[in-house]
Amino acid sequence: MSHAHHGNGHTHGAAGRAGARHEKRLVAAFVVIFAFFVVEVVAGFATNSLALLSDAGHMLTDVIGIGMALAAIQLADRFRERSAQASSPHTFGLYRLEILAAFLNALLLFGVAIWVLIEAGRRLTGDVEVESGWMLAVAFVGLLANLVAFWLLRPGAAESVNVEGAYLEVVADTLGSIGVIVAAVTIQLTGWTWVDPAMAALVGVWILPRTWRLGRNAVRILLQAAPAHVDPAHLDDALRGLDGVVDVHDLHVWTLTSDMHAASAHLVTEDDEDMHAVLDRARELLTVDYAIDHGTFQVEPRSHEGCEHVDW
Repeated sequence: MSHAHHGNGHTHGAAGRAGARHEKRLVAAFVVIFAFFVVEVVAGFATNSLALLSDAGHMLTDVIGIGMALAAIQLADRFRERSAQASSPHTFGLYRLEILAAFLNALLLFGVAIWVLIEAGRRLTGDVEVESGWMLAVAFVGLLANLVAFWLLRPGAAESVNVEGAYLEVVADTLGSIGVIVAAVTIQLTGWTWVDPAMAALVGVWILPRTWRLGRNAVRILLQAAPAHVDPAHLDDALRGLDGVVDVHDLHVWTLTSDMHAASAHLVTEDDEDMHAVLDRARELLTVDYAIDHGTFQVEPRSHEGCEHVDW
């Protein structure tokens, strides 16, 4: 039998550089969002505005979510530093902390959205006084804060599911601030205080499907499902179609964290087959056709017995 592993030699280094780049922007976004979260909570209670409190609730999840993202990056960096010096029981590193943080972000967003919807329903049946002037001023400042955080997090959202979670929350908050501004102006012009809980409910409804997508993606990775762009059956057929391969079993494809995909398989060949050539072809197939840079293959001659029973 022949075992072979291949991976991008720069994967961990690139991940480290990306983490450091994301960390600076996350810290800046954290400071901006936290400062305005405090302002908005005080203003929400002072003006009796559910729309402001709804936006503050979303900002709280931003604060917690960005904090968890920062913690995940720092813990992963520390693990890389320690693993370079000594062995560790965490043989896959701590990259999954990013996915756990994203999943907890989704849970927090669900909780906030449901609370806002319940509270909005309660307020719509009553008459509540709202200080629309202060509500408008605070919402405008909140919009500026969200736009700054939006600009800081957008570049990393395409590279990290954890940063994407914080980015989606900021997008929701940006729209929420716009909604609060619209509600405040409407109340000033018409006196319709029901617009405040109605706008809060709209923001809650808007964020739910996006939260569902974030949570679903995190759960897929935690359950080690195949990446969305890889059909395991198609990959199995492609490996079987390689020159020199007569059978494939024990095929697994999964995602470790954002843009870090992996695969493993047993490849059965004829006894006199050039195993080096088979390994090269399998490696090229994974990298070029499936964008998987981390693959582990066990190449077995047809005459070998026992490994065909090793299959999950």
